Amino acid sequence: MGATFPNMFVSSPLCCPSRSSILTGKYVHNHGAVNNSVDGGCASKSWQDGPEKSTFATQVKTAGYRTFFAGKYLNQYGFPSTGGPGHIPPGWDWWLGLIGNSRYYDYALSVNGTRQKHGKLYSKDYLTDIIRNQSLHFLDSVDASPDPFFMMLSTPAAHSPFDSAPQYEKDFVDWKAPRGGSYNVHGKDKHWLLRFAPSPMEETSVQYADNIFRKRMRTLLSVEDLVQAVVSRLEDKGLLYNTYVIFSSDNGYHYGQFSLPEDKRQLYEFDIRVPLMVRGPGIKAGQTITDPVMNIDLMPTIIEMARGKTPADVDGRSLMPLLLSTQLEMETGAPEWRSDLLVEHQGEWALHAWPKYNCPHWWTMVTGCVPDCVCEDSYNNTYSCVRTLSSRANLMYCEFQDDENFKEFYNLEKDPHQLNNAINTTDPNILKFMSERLKELVACSGKTCNRSEQNGNGDLNYNT
Repeated sequence: MGATFPNMFVSSPLCCPSRSSILTGKYVHNHGAVNNSVDGGCASKSWQDGPEKSTFATQVKTAGYRTFFAGKYLNQYGFPSTGGPGHIPPGWDWWLGLIGNSRYYDYALSVNGTRQKHGKLYSKDYLTDIIRNQSLHFLDSVDASPDPFFMMLSTPAAHSPFDSAPQYEKDFVDWKAPRGGSYNVHGKDKHWLLRFAPSPMEETSVQYADNIFRKRMRTLLSVEDLVQAVVSRLEDKGLLYNTYVIFSSDNGYHYGQFSLPEDKRQLYEFDIRVPLMVRGPGIKAGQTITDPVMNIDLMPTIIEMARGKTPADVDGRSLMPLLLSTQLEMETGAPEWRSDLLVEHQGEWALHAWPKYNCPHWWTMVTGCVPDCVCEDSYNNTYSCVRTLSSRANLMYCEFQDDENFKEFYNLEKDPHQLNNAINTTDPNILKFMSERLKELVACSGKTCNRSEQNGNGDLNYNT
């Protein structure tokens, strides 16, 4: 029922930076929310004074749309240090924003600027269902207005603490996390954080990862209910075939890949790829679009769908030429598209890791050290990567900001699971070229990002 994008990537494999990219259409180095902390720009005053004033919400509002938001916004939203629940981001008419990070029970919402506390009763408080019910309520109100509408439904699922609805607690009891090519494999030639992970994993870590996988799947059953209810209501009201529907996520996830029990934050395919499906007027049903696309493309796409005007400083590009490519190809030829994209992550860490995680060998500068003291992030797990994907090349090149000056390179045509860091066995001309591409991308802004994403060198043999 629409288009599927199997090559959808995020600008950062972490919640707040990725969500900020979705909202603004900008790479992380341009919107400034580099991690999930206030000091890292997440929902901070600098975010509110700058990037938050130009999002797809502000642009579709300017184009005459009524706007509705429900669910998780940014991890630090709604706290006293970030404006409290009275802060309603510009562009939203109906606002039900979760205060803080993902929760299913025992949370508070900002309901149009007023704090609303929720407890532990499923029938009244389960957040995914609250989002569903409020979105249906909003849809029931659209008949009273001639204006078009835009909705963003941002569920806590499948984020921790992984609380499923009671009717789904017994589902997937026999399921295990995917055992792909990199599962429980030692990252022997990768950044130190992966080299330090014990491999093979302790049995407690294996069971932990499998249990998290099952819990996440259960939370998604309520998301499935939400999607079905919203689509059914659109159809009942005669609106479905005149409405664009976009489904995606803010980051990938791993369950035991390279012996890391569970989290995100890494540069590998399992953490930077997310689903993307789009349906709506003029979009051919059942098509698969393989061009590499990003979360920064959602903002200009939504604006074009709303017939608004995309700001000149947006880094992403509208997906509409790809979505409507059958018609456009007949008129103008196949649309030109990117071959390179940028992934950025700034590591997070706890100042005193030992008391927090009870891991005596980890004193400081790490975080996420559960289970079995396997840490998922550190202060110098800070990297930038250029991901190249075209008919000629399928590559990943990364540079870390650490005292090793560490680099990683993968030819995914030969090594789809990124098992072997080929930085020491690859043609130096290729590495030099990729490093130059990376330098261009980390400095790009607006239209210069579009130019930097075009791989203009046709002479290199990428299969070396």
